[in-house]
Amino acid sequence: MADIKTFYLPDLGEGLPDATVVEWHVKVGDSIKLDAPLCSMETAKAIVDVPSPYTGKVTKLHGAPGDVIETGAALAEFEPDPNAKQRAEAESTGHHHGPRKSVGSPAPDNSRKVVASDEGGEVAVKGVDREDEGTVVGAMVSGNTVHVEQAASVGGVKAVPAVRALAKKLKVDLTRVAPTGADGVVTLKDVKEAAANGSAPLLPSPSGRGAGGEGTAGARRYASPEPSSALRAPSPEGRREDQRGPVSLAGKAVRTAPPSQQASGQPEQLKGVRRNMARVMADAHAQVVPTTLVDDADLHDWIGKQDITARLIRAIVAACKAVPALNAWFDGKNLSRTQHPHVDIGIAVDTDDGLFVPALRNADVLDAAGVRAAIKRLRAQVEDRSIPPSELSGHTISLSNFGMFAGRYATPVVVPPTVAIVGAGKLSHDVVAVIGGIEVHRRLPISLTFDHRAATGGEAARFLKALLDDLAQPN
Repeated sequence: MADIKTFYLPDLGEGLPDATVVEWHVKVGDSIKLDAPLCSMETAKAIVDVPSPYTGKVTKLHGAPGDVIETGAALAEFEPDPNAKQRAEAESTGHHHGPRKSVGSPAPDNSRKVVASDEGGEVAVKGVDREDEGTVVGAMVSGNTVHVEQAASVGGVKAVPAVRALAKKLKVDLTRVAPTGADGVVTLKDVKEAAANGSAPLLPSPSGRGAGGEGTAGARRYASPEPSSALRAPSPEGRREDQRGPVSLAGKAVRTAPPSQQASGQPEQLKGVRRNMARVMADAHAQVVPTTLVDDADLHDWIGKQDITARLIRAIVAACKAVPALNAWFDGKNLSRTQHPHVDIGIAVDTDDGLFVPALRNADVLDAAGVRAAIKRLRAQVEDRSIPPSELSGHTISLSNFGMFAGRYATPVVVPPTVAIVGAGKLSHDVVAVIGGIEVHRRLPISLTFDHRAATGGEAARFLKALLDDLAQPN
């Protein structure tokens, strides 16, 4: 009888509860080698390739592209090749019962080993003791070096997971894109240009190639089921009623509107960044006691053209130095507060995929040019999904520059453990009363939301005043 092994989805980073299948690089029945790309998964912070934990044959894939898989749930099943060396063979093996340990989690009886697969094999961690490595998938290499994401070759096309995901989203066939990257790697720019000029549209084929696919190996493995006869039945008006029904296009039951109500569209499950955003915002709403103060910064004395974002960053730094209570983290469970000597500002970045908040590190030591360069880098990394997960956490205060779109004032959400967030509204020219008459001044609406558990109203008001005073300076 064949020895079937189940591979459970490991923690792909910082305790994330689930991940979404972007693309399978194999199909049932394919042979795969140890650490070869098995699938691409999207988490709240990145798109990563998950390597195969075995050399052998794929017997089952749990989930289709777009499905959400919980951490620790079955991802794939394998029939290991008995003649091939598996990762755990050179190490001690055994079966661990009780709660499942994902790949890379500490071995239950040895802190210097990690779990290699669902069967309990362990891999020794060589070298000195280190802090938690975070994400560990496949072969683990310890070190302090920052490694650039490597492009995996699937179906003869070399591209990183973020590029494959973008191609899938833009319906670009990677096999028809001319690579411009080093060693023939397809880049994000290549995919965007192909989508813009229509040089590599995804075409339906008998092989079932999906968006961003590379032939058989990279094809979409889970096509939508054929509509039921009920969905295909002509309506009394003679048209096909294939837009709505008791099941979704993925074959799952959905709630339908009462017969007396007219409705359209289908429920859409949140995934990746939006899914995490929903969790984070719900947790913040449940924990924080928010209070918002609003006022206007008068920019009438500014000399020449200045970078508003850079001035906002400088003003926040000045306010943090004047009132450190808002440049802090608050632990609601233990009722403790940590004030930070440095200022790392979380910059809210809106994308089609959801909200990202990368951290502008050491804002208190950057000049205007440094601030602009850092923000430009962070936005580019967010756009192409290459930003490291470490850059999406750890900020000490936040900034939402929503006024670049619309709106004067807001009540932005404070996300624990931070204590405050500054919102900048739309720049306006207002009539201002002055001694002897009136003048038109350029003013910037400012909103400050703070957690009233951690700071007093007086501290927040003094913080806001320090921020406004700095913005009012000529330069």
